[in-house]
Amino acid sequence: MPSPSVTDIFFDLDHTLWDFDRNSMLAFQRVFKKHNIDMDVGQFIKVYEPINFEYWKRFREDRVTKEELRRGRLTDAFNSFKMRLPLELIDLMAESYIVELPVDNHLFDGTEEILTYLAERYVLHIITNGFHQVQHLKLKNSGISPFFNTVTTSEEVGLKKPNPVIFQRALEKASVQPSVSLMIGDTFEADILGAEAIGMHTLYYNYRNETVPQGYRAIRRLSEIKKHL
Repeated sequence: MPSPSVTDIFFDLDHTLWDFDRNSMLAFQRVFKKHNIDMDVGQFIKVYEPINFEYWKRFREDRVTKEELRRGRLTDAFNSFKMRLPLELIDLMAESYIVELPVDNHLFDGTEEILTYLAERYVLHIITNGFHQVQHLKLKNSGISPFFNTVTTSEEVGLKKPNPVIFQRALEKASVQPSVSLMIGDTFEADILGAEAIGMHTLYYNYRNETVPQGYRAIRRLSEIKKHL
């Protein structure tokens, strides 16, 4: 159970508050239309999402660059459909996708309600592995930016979760100690183990219903946060 002395709560953004999968599909619909890609977006997304998840894991581990992430996830997904697109088109689509992604800003059910509840009791912050400009656009366009006192991105720090430096930088920006801080996120390795390693309390947002190691607290819906705070 988080300590009753918790004063600050740090959230991940994508897949925790911001409904990445839903917004991503809408972005791809516009990207496909713009670049005349004749295929079903729904079928593409089913293949793309696990590939994207794996590329982000490699990106966190510094095994691919930002450019390799943006190119590779598209190239591999299209290759699965035996569509070998020119690199120039892949790069154009990758750029279009980044532009389109913050246009739709659907949040997970209960996001605004739980943030309103928590903001009256705690100081709220964001720690995200996303790209700096895009993440700030998502926060602004979705209307939840005012809830957060600080936002720390991996791009500004130069290191990604679970590296302890990004958590330490976020704590420094917030002027708060790890012992009174709680991290909530959907990626067990990056969010939970990363925060735990520097002494923060943790709450795993396990909306994918994955197996949770014993001893870790988890929720399936954002509204369940109230049970732990």
